[in-house]
Amino acid sequence: MSQLFTPINLGPVTLPNRIIIAPMCQYSAIDGQATEWHTIHLGQLAFSGAGLLIVEATAVEPEGRISPNDLGLWDDKTEQALATTIQAVKKYSTMPLAIQLAHAGRKASMPAPWQPGPAVTPEHGGWQPVAPSAIPYDNNSAQPLELTTERIESIIASFAHSAKRADKLGFDVIEVHAAHGYLLHEFLSPISNHRQDMYGGSLDNRMRLTLAVFSAIRKVFPAHKSVGVRISASDWVENGWDLAQSLELCHQLKKLGCDYIHVSSGGLSAQQHIPVSPNYQVPFARRIKEEVGMPTIAVGLITEPEQAEAIVATGEADMVALARGILYNPRWPWHAAAELGAQISAPKQYWRSQPHRIKNLFLPD
Repeated sequence: MSQLFTPINLGPVTLPNRIIIAPMCQYSAIDGQATEWHTIHLGQLAFSGAGLLIVEATAVEPEGRISPNDLGLWDDKTEQALATTIQAVKKYSTMPLAIQLAHAGRKASMPAPWQPGPAVTPEHGGWQPVAPSAIPYDNNSAQPLELTTERIESIIASFAHSAKRADKLGFDVIEVHAAHGYLLHEFLSPISNHRQDMYGGSLDNRMRLTLAVFSAIRKVFPAHKSVGVRISASDWVENGWDLAQSLELCHQLKKLGCDYIHVSSGGLSAQQHIPVSPNYQVPFARRIKEEVGMPTIAVGLITEPEQAEAIVATGEADMVALARGILYNPRWPWHAAAELGAQISAPKQYWRSQPHRIKNLFLPD
């Protein structure tokens, strides 16, 4: 039996298989509000048969967006717009849904990736980015404003408020975005955090914000739903955030009731040197799984069914996540099930698409 297609529990939430659709920014919102694009995009992915669909990084306040076209969940308008999309998806799909709550920090107010260039200025719809310290990400980024402790407390509250809205929308899982050089990761890494107060200096201080955000969300998100965290296990820069510190963070998150860790890397420094190749981030997930004992998601250049099966079957990670690969092939889980001799859920309207050479690919209602 294929291990990739066996169920797994993320705390109280059971997933039908180990294939995760990673959160992928679409840069297609208007004033933080989801549009018809999100309904079409998420709708097609919800028909893929994956075990969990994670909605893209969703800002907890307007200043937390990566770009002016990022998705948000901070007020009634953004909640109502996303409700339209989620209600349409849930009407025709039983796939568990997650949302990644995020704040972009010093990497905010940037143009969409297909419009490369410097930071978007306030005159053109941008805003003043914030960060643990007044250190820009690179030469194209704006100079961030160092956060006061009062402003940090307001951001923690914003994460909790967005979590309440996510519950109302019917999400089963919240993923806290503490990776890829965004705000929580900026506080974790000594490269971007030069503070001298309770949020800087020692590892315990640098972890304080991420742990506080997790605790605030866990407190308001119902106990029958799951909360996990996405981390960058390494900055890939000397004297930056690394695996040893990631392990300590994961131990602390486990004590607070974290249900899983989604293991990525990089994104904090333009000086990073990443040895990109298939499975290049899997060793991080393996170490966290072995030493912390928390369910892990491996992600990054996992493109082939046999590759994904091997990662799960050998215990290197509990789940695998696909991003670009599933954008390119939204039916990747179907094809993986066919190749690995498994069965998978699909809308009955599509059952007749099963190739003649394959028998019993789709699970009956």
